[in-house]
Amino acid sequence: MGSDTERLVRGVTARTSERGAATRVALLAAAREVFVTSGFAEAGVTDVVARAGASVGSLYHHFSGKADLYLTLFEEFQARQAQRTKQAVQEARGQGENDPMRLFVAGARAYLEGCLTEREISALFLRGDGPPGFEVVMRERLRQWAKRNAALFADDEGALVVVLTGALAAAVSEVALSEDETASRALVEDVLAIIGQIHRP
Repeated sequence: MGSDTERLVRGVTARTSERGAATRVALLAAAREVFVTSGFAEAGVTDVVARAGASVGSLYHHFSGKADLYLTLFEEFQARQAQRTKQAVQEARGQGENDPMRLFVAGARAYLEGCLTEREISALFLRGDGPPGFEVVMRERLRQWAKRNAALFADDEGALVVVLTGALAAAVSEVALSEDETASRALVEDVLAIIGQIHRP
Protein backbone atom coordinates (compact mmCIF):
# COMPACT_ATOMS: atom_id res chain seq x y z
CA MET A 1 0.00 0.00 0.00
CA GLY A 2 2.82 2.35 0.92
CA SER A 3 4.48 1.78 -2.45
CA ASP A 4 1.21 2.61 -4.29
CA THR A 5 0.92 5.85 -2.34
CA GLU A 6 4.55 6.71 -3.11
CA ARG A 7 3.99 6.07 -6.82
CA LEU A 8 0.87 8.23 -6.77
CA VAL A 9 2.73 11.06 -5.02
CA ARG A 10 5.62 10.78 -7.49
CA GLY A 11 3.16 10.88 -10.42
CA VAL A 12 1.36 13.94 -9.05
CA THR A 13 4.70 15.65 -8.33
CA ALA A 14 5.95 14.92 -11.87
CA ARG A 15 2.74 16.30 -13.44
CA THR A 16 2.89 19.38 -11.19
CA SER A 17 6.54 19.86 -12.12
CA GLU A 18 5.71 19.56 -15.86
CA ARG A 19 2.88 22.08 -15.49
CA GLY A 20 5.20 24.41 -13.61
CA ALA A 21 7.84 24.15 -16.33
CA ALA A 22 5.22 24.80 -19.04
CA THR A 23 3.93 27.85 -17.14
CA ARG A 24 7.47 29.19 -16.80
CA VAL A 25 8.09 28.77 -20.55
CA ALA A 26 4.75 30.46 -21.35
CA LEU A 27 5.56 33.39 -19.04
CA LEU A 28 8.97 33.91 -20.65
CA ALA A 29 7.50 33.73 -24.17
CA ALA A 30 4.81 36.24 -23.19
CA ALA A 31 7.36 38.54 -21.51
CA ARG A 32 9.49 38.46 -24.64
CA GLU A 33 6.52 39.51 -26.81
CA VAL A 34 5.42 42.24 -24.40
CA PHE A 35 8.95 43.64 -23.92
CA VAL A 36 9.64 43.64 -27.67
CA THR A 37 6.31 45.31 -28.43
CA SER A 38 6.06 47.80 -25.55
CA GLY A 39 9.59 48.10 -24.19
CA PHE A 40 10.60 47.15 -20.66
CA ALA A 41 9.49 50.39 -18.97
CA GLU A 42 5.99 50.35 -20.46
CA ALA A 43 5.41 46.61 -20.02
CA GLY A 44 3.28 45.51 -17.09
CA VAL A 45 3.20 42.25 -15.19
CA THR A 46 -0.55 42.06 -15.91
CA ASP A 47 0.19 42.29 -19.66
CA VAL A 48 2.60 39.37 -19.37
CA VAL A 49 0.28 37.09 -17.38
CA ALA A 50 -2.68 37.90 -19.64
CA ARG A 51 -0.68 36.97 -22.73
CA ALA A 52 0.64 33.80 -21.06
CA GLY A 53 -2.82 32.77 -19.86
CA ALA A 54 -1.38 32.53 -16.35
CA SER A 55 -2.00 34.19 -12.99
CA VAL A 56 -0.03 36.91 -11.25
CA GLY A 57 0.61 34.39 -8.46
CA SER A 58 2.17 31.91 -10.88
CA LEU A 59 4.46 34.64 -12.25
CA TYR A 60 5.71 35.43 -8.74
CA HIS A 61 6.11 31.72 -8.05
CA HIS A 62 8.65 31.49 -10.90
CA PHE A 63 10.11 35.02 -11.03
CA SER A 64 10.65 37.85 -8.57
CA GLY A 65 9.05 40.32 -11.00
CA LYS A 66 9.38 42.09 -14.32
CA ALA A 67 13.14 42.68 -14.02
CA ASP A 68 13.74 39.00 -13.28
CA LEU A 69 11.81 38.04 -16.44
CA TYR A 70 13.97 40.45 -18.48
CA LEU A 71 17.24 39.21 -16.97
CA THR A 72 16.22 35.58 -17.50
CA LEU A 73 15.49 36.28 -21.17
CA PHE A 74 18.91 37.97 -21.42
CA GLU A 75 20.74 35.07 -19.78
CA GLU A 76 18.97 32.51 -21.97
CA PHE A 77 19.81 34.50 -25.12
CA GLN A 78 23.46 34.78 -24.03
CA ALA A 79 23.58 31.03 -23.36
CA ARG A 80 22.32 30.34 -26.90
CA GLN A 81 24.89 32.79 -28.29
CA ALA A 82 27.70 31.18 -26.30
CA GLN A 83 26.65 27.76 -27.64
CA ARG A 84 26.62 29.10 -31.22
CA THR A 85 30.12 30.58 -30.94
CA LYS A 86 31.55 27.56 -29.15
CA GLN A 87 30.17 25.21 -31.80
CA ALA A 88 31.53 27.40 -34.64
CA VAL A 89 35.02 27.47 -33.10
CA GLN A 90 34.93 23.71 -32.48
CA GLU A 91 33.86 23.06 -36.09
CA ALA A 92 36.67 25.30 -37.38
CA ARG A 93 39.17 23.43 -35.19
CA GLY A 94 37.71 20.14 -36.39
CA GLN A 95 38.49 21.22 -39.97
CA GLY A 96 42.13 21.76 -38.99
CA GLU A 97 42.03 25.51 -38.31
CA ASN A 98 44.34 26.63 -35.49
CA ASP A 99 45.04 30.27 -36.35
CA PRO A 100 43.63 32.31 -33.41
CA MET A 101 42.39 35.13 -35.65
CA ARG A 102 40.51 32.77 -37.96
CA LEU A 103 39.00 31.00 -34.96
CA PHE A 104 37.94 34.37 -33.54
CA VAL A 105 36.31 35.30 -36.87
CA ALA A 106 34.46 31.94 -36.94
CA GLY A 107 33.07 32.60 -33.47
CA ALA A 108 32.31 36.25 -34.28
CA ARG A 109 30.40 35.22 -37.40
CA ALA A 110 28.29 32.77 -35.36
CA TYR A 111 27.55 35.45 -32.75
CA LEU A 112 26.53 38.04 -35.36
CA GLU A 113 24.42 35.46 -37.20
CA GLY A 114 22.70 34.74 -33.90
CA CYS A 115 21.90 38.44 -33.56
CA LEU A 116 20.35 38.37 -37.03
CA THR A 117 18.44 35.16 -36.35
CA GLU A 118 17.07 36.52 -33.07
CA ARG A 119 17.00 40.17 -34.09
CA GLU A 120 14.04 41.26 -31.94
CA ILE A 121 15.40 39.86 -28.69
CA SER A 122 18.94 40.99 -29.50
CA ALA A 123 17.72 44.55 -30.13
CA LEU A 124 15.68 44.51 -26.91
CA PHE A 125 18.84 44.30 -24.82
CA LEU A 126 20.63 47.07 -26.74
CA ARG A 127 17.94 49.77 -26.74
CA GLY A 128 18.84 51.07 -23.28
CA ASP A 129 15.33 50.36 -21.97
CA GLY A 130 16.14 47.70 -19.39
CA PRO A 131 15.71 47.40 -15.65
CA PRO A 132 17.80 49.60 -13.32
CA GLY A 133 21.38 48.35 -13.19
CA PHE A 134 21.17 46.42 -16.46
CA GLU A 135 24.05 48.45 -17.94
CA VAL A 136 26.27 46.95 -15.20
CA VAL A 137 25.18 43.45 -16.26
CA MET A 138 26.02 44.33 -19.88
CA ARG A 139 29.47 45.67 -18.93
CA GLU A 140 30.24 42.53 -16.94
CA ARG A 141 29.08 40.36 -19.84
CA LEU A 142 31.43 42.28 -22.18
CA ARG A 143 34.33 41.62 -19.77
CA GLN A 144 33.49 37.90 -19.71
CA TRP A 145 33.29 37.92 -23.50
CA ALA A 146 36.75 39.53 -23.71
CA LYS A 147 38.11 36.82 -21.40
CA ARG A 148 36.68 34.07 -23.60
CA ASN A 149 38.18 35.77 -26.66
CA ALA A 150 41.53 36.06 -24.90
CA ALA A 151 41.60 32.28 -24.50
CA LEU A 152 42.10 32.05 -28.28
CA PHE A 153 45.18 34.27 -28.23
CA ALA A 154 48.55 34.39 -26.48
CA ASP A 155 48.84 36.10 -23.09
CA ASP A 156 50.72 39.10 -24.54
CA GLU A 157 47.89 40.06 -26.90
CA GLY A 158 45.61 41.78 -24.37
CA ALA A 159 45.34 44.99 -26.40
CA LEU A 160 44.36 43.03 -29.51
CA VAL A 161 41.58 41.26 -27.60
CA VAL A 162 40.26 44.60 -26.29
CA VAL A 163 40.23 46.04 -29.84
CA LEU A 164 38.58 42.95 -31.36
CA THR A 165 35.95 42.65 -28.62
CA GLY A 166 35.15 46.38 -28.83
CA ALA A 167 34.83 46.26 -32.62
CA LEU A 168 32.58 43.23 -32.43
CA ALA A 169 30.41 44.80 -29.71
CA ALA A 170 29.90 47.87 -31.94
CA ALA A 171 29.04 45.61 -34.89
CA VAL A 172 26.54 43.67 -32.74
CA SER A 173 24.79 46.92 -31.83
CA GLU A 174 24.58 48.08 -35.46
CA VAL A 175 23.38 44.70 -36.72
CA ALA A 176 20.76 44.21 -34.00
CA LEU A 177 19.32 47.72 -34.13
CA SER A 178 19.25 48.14 -37.92
CA GLU A 179 15.88 47.89 -39.64
CA ASP A 180 17.49 46.71 -42.89
CA GLU A 181 18.42 43.01 -42.74
CA THR A 182 20.19 43.08 -46.11
CA ALA A 183 22.38 45.99 -45.00
CA SER A 184 23.03 44.20 -41.70
CA ARG A 185 24.21 41.06 -43.48
CA ALA A 186 26.51 43.13 -45.70
CA LEU A 187 27.85 44.87 -42.59
CA VAL A 188 28.59 41.51 -40.96
CA GLU A 189 30.66 40.45 -43.99
CA ASP A 190 32.51 43.79 -44.12
CA VAL A 191 33.28 43.81 -40.39
CA LEU A 192 34.54 40.23 -40.44
CA ALA A 193 36.67 40.93 -43.52
CA ILE A 194 38.30 43.92 -41.78
CA ILE A 195 38.83 42.00 -38.53
CA GLY A 196 40.39 39.14 -40.51
CA GLN A 197 42.98 41.57 -41.92
CA ILE A 198 44.14 42.85 -38.51
CA HIS A 199 47.74 41.88 -37.92
CA ARG A 200 48.56 40.37 -34.60
CA PRO A 201 51.28 42.25 -32.69
